[in-house]
Amino acid sequence: MKLLAAHLEGLDESPLVELDETVRSIYRLIVFGDDHKQSDLLARYYEAMQHLRDVMALKNAQQEAQTEDEAREYLANLKSGIELIVGEIGVQHSLETPVDLFRLFRLIAPEAAARHPNRFRHTTVQFGPCFGAEPARISVLVDELFHVLPEIKHPVTRAVYMHHELVRIHPFVDGNGRLSRMAKNWVLMYNLYPPMFIKNIFDKHLYIARLQESFLSIEEEPNVLHSTTQAFFQDEFRRLRASATFILHRMLKNPKLEFPEESEDLTEL
Repeated sequence: MKLLAAHLEGLDESPLVELDETVRSIYRLIVFGDDHKQSDLLARYYEAMQHLRDVMALKNAQQEAQTEDEAREYLANLKSGIELIVGEIGVQHSLETPVDLFRLFRLIAPEAAARHPNRFRHTTVQFGPCFGAEPARISVLVDELFHVLPEIKHPVTRAVYMHHELVRIHPFVDGNGRLSRMAKNWVLMYNLYPPMFIKNIFDKHLYIARLQESFLSIEEEPNVLHSTTQAFFQDEFRRLRASATFILHRMLKNPKLEFPEESEDLTEL
């Protein structure tokens, strides 16, 4: 297995123009709003971010857990991971090394981490029709991943690429999906983007299908940015745009709080 070429030649990043304008609008409100409104706007921004973080953890727990007790434990673990991320961002630290990956993994998948403490898997794993990297290659691939990430200029593309490749490598026996999604959000939030999440079962099935289609295409023809991989990136850009638009609407006290081109209203979550 080889990593997907980090230059991503041909990737359509045009959706990021609108996304970045939305994010800039959020910070313009906070920094340049009328004096009597600035503190209120900052409070609304913090409240909206907290809401997205809570929903992100809740949705993951609802979609992954099999029982109520399991969902409660899953949720507590994810919130511990979010607390780590927020604390590290507060001291100007992003996800930069495999050590950071292990720290996050121990919090969000403690049972899996306890079975193989501080090491990657040493067995073959299959997820759907796909196989993870050969166990002997995992450490090299993860090191290479962190080495090539700085080559990707836009932080959103960088975060999505890291997510895609971490799932494809599948470095652990269990918990790879939640780890990859949380790692992605660490990079996004460090770069002042909101977190993104899979909001319902339909979106989850689409997410899994997009990843599997991308992995199978790369397996057949490596070193090519396939339309299936493009589709995964575009879905991720859409999810992030939805989060950013939600925050902006909340800060403006806009009654239309649903995500663009979506029907679900997050105020009901």
